[in-house]
Amino acid sequence: MLRRINWKAIFKGFAWLVCLAGVVVLMSFIEIKKHEVKCTNVKILIPGADNFIEREEIDAILKQSQGELIGRNLEQINIHQIEKTLKANPYIAFAKVYADMNGIINIEVKQRQPVLRILNAGGQDYYIDSDGLKMPMSPNFTANVLVATGNILEGFGGKVDTLFTPLASDLYKAALFIKKDTLWDAQIEQMYVNEKSDIELIPRVGNQRIILGNADSLETKMNNLLAFYKQAMPLVGWNAYKTINLKYVNQIVCEKYDSLAIRKAAPVAVVDSTVVVKKEVDSLIKDAIQDEIKKASADAAVTKKITPKVNTPVVAKPIVKDKLEKPVVKTSATPAKTTTIKEKPKQVVTTKEKTDTKKPL
Repeated sequence: MLRRINWKAIFKGFAWLVCLAGVVVLMSFIEIKKHEVKCTNVKILIPGADNFIEREEIDAILKQSQGELIGRNLEQINIHQIEKTLKANPYIAFAKVYADMNGIINIEVKQRQPVLRILNAGGQDYYIDSDGLKMPMSPNFTANVLVATGNILEGFGGKVDTLFTPLASDLYKAALFIKKDTLWDAQIEQMYVNEKSDIELIPRVGNQRIILGNADSLETKMNNLLAFYKQAMPLVGWNAYKTINLKYVNQIVCEKYDSLAIRKAAPVAVVDSTVVVKKEVDSLIKDAIQDEIKKASADAAVTKKITPKVNTPVVAKPIVKDKLEKPVVKTSATPAKTTTIKEKPKQVVTTKEKTDTKKPL
């Protein structure tokens, strides 16, 4: 018995064969067109607000690697080599180069996005980008990102490299968490690594050091800090505590300033190898941070009553009478003598009319 012919499979195979032949013919036309089309323009697109690399620098890289592009045939321009050269730049994270049939070469460049600036113990100055890679400082642009100083031993060799110390990884994780949260991005101004290798957060509002420790359970620690801001700070004030320790699990340990000698803690000095411009914090930013922190606990703070720890005697209120009595004022310890004044009777004066009493002559 003859087997039935699978016409459906034959039709699919024939369709794939026609498509493949069409692609080959189209590519051949494109190759022929490349022999005729010359480069008329080079368009460079650099999205983002950061200006680590300028268009002039990309033009210089293109001339150094490929020479002058405008006026040359498209087949003589190595697009893949241009992409490889651009990706080798430490400020470029991604590069895409393609040409159209109008002779225009399009170059799309994505810059690296720094999230943290490191000033290590050896005086080196560099960035850590959003991918956790080290990148050098730029002479063209200084990013407005979080700064980490102190006992940091993570070195930098001048090229894009990964992080190799756990402390640097914790700094990167903390900076990434702070940058994603609008409240903490506005409140935390700097990170400092102390002699115990603990990470300390320096806030904009408040005169205390927030001891973070490491980046373990980072979300829980910051939630505890936010709850502490809402409940304690409106009662004791923003400058009452010297340190706020978040290292311990599910608890916050605070150290108060000496009540006899309260002084403002000195800010951490930042030494920059290039140029450091320390901006003063605007009072409007401080007000916005305080409003954001107190917004969720405004009603609770009003209704909450503070009970004293020491038992105080209850003082009865005086009874106020309706009619006020005049107080008796005593001038001495002995009672004063009373004197009575007798009034004299009034004399009645009568006047008589005068008459003439002349004697007769």
